Amino acid sequence: MNIETLSGLEVLQGIIRGDLPHPSITTTIPMEFKEVGEGYVIFEAMATDAHLNPMGGTHGGFAATVLDSVTGCAVHSRLEAGVPYGTIDLAVKMLRPVPQNQTLVAEGRVINLSRSLGVSEGTLKDETGRLLAHATCTCMIIRR
Repeated sequence: MNIETLSGLEVLQGIIRGDLPHPSITTTIPMEFKEVGEGYVIFEAMATDAHLNPMGGTHGGFAATVLDSVTGCAVHSRLEAGVPYGTIDLAVKMLRPVPQNQTLVAEGRVINLSRSLGVSEGTLKDETGRLLAHATCTCMIIRR
């Protein structure tokens, strides 16, 4: 399967089906694609002892990475075949400590898509649905 010939949505659907490999970041930060549609994605993620800051809590980079992933993938789901993108701005608000060894749900949604920019937002919630972190993201769309 050549990802250059697939739309962003088709690439993400291929990952969920297992036809395409998961990105390597999903090993470093345990994340699993659960649902994808045009303009939105849902991941499950889990912070472990491998993601601790010096105080023993979950490092803020965990939430930032998960939110960068879901907001970027939401934009990717709206792009045509062969059109890459990259995050140029990510604003994360940490609202509560991120628990360890608990299934977390991250959701990303496109807010606006133009020819050169994709703007999206994301949430990270715990098992009970409590909001842990929120992000907005701007992606540069690289059309050739």
